[in-house]
Amino acid sequence: MAATGLLKRAAQRVPSSPAFKLALIRAHASEAQAQQVELKARETTSMKTFQIYRWNPENPSKPELKDYQINLKECGPMVLDALIKIKNEIDPTLTFRRSCREGICGSCAMNIDGCNGLACLTKIPSATTASTITPLPHMFVIKDLVVDMTNFYNQYKSIEPWLKRKNPPPVPGKEILQSKKDREKLDGMYECILCACCSTSCPSYWWNPESYLGPAALLHANR
Repeated sequence: MAATGLLKRAAQRVPSSPAFKLALIRAHASEAQAQQVELKARETTSMKTFQIYRWNPENPSKPELKDYQINLKECGPMVLDALIKIKNEIDPTLTFRRSCREGICGSCAMNIDGCNGLACLTKIPSATTASTITPLPHMFVIKDLVVDMTNFYNQYKSIEPWLKRKNPPPVPGKEILQSKKDREKLDGMYECILCACCSTSCPSYWWNPESYLGPAALLHANR
């Protein structure tokens, strides 16, 4: 407002043509519009830094945390949205697993700010501090956020994770109908999606991954 008054008084005091005064006023109007645009840009910008674990087997150097900065106003609310935005718009070499984006497949399991979780179900922290994203802990890294799940799946396979009857079926070769009561016995045992978040959070699994099956496999064995 002070600048507006000064320009108006200057336009009145300077003994010049009306065209000069008009140009001076227009210049001020352009400057004011630019300030409004900058103010709106600040209001619509919320920058967030992500520190993401990077390692490429084709480049045998030490792993590193690389910083990426994105505007949260132009991104979805979940960590997976941020990763996809970074890969699509900033660094196409960033590698991670994803599939359903609904918390069903377990593909996007990773360590987010020190806690294992699914990137598609983990909201981006509102804090202005940087968020750190690393692979699942104590797993062999294939590239970036992708880990080798071979041992985990072999352990799951070893416990034969399918339902077995204690008695032979009444009619061989025919389907066996399940009662509602029998179906309720499975509640709490079938929801596991084999994302490996629980197993890779377990210190016993870290120390003895070859001999200790881990929580996920034991849950299915109990079922």
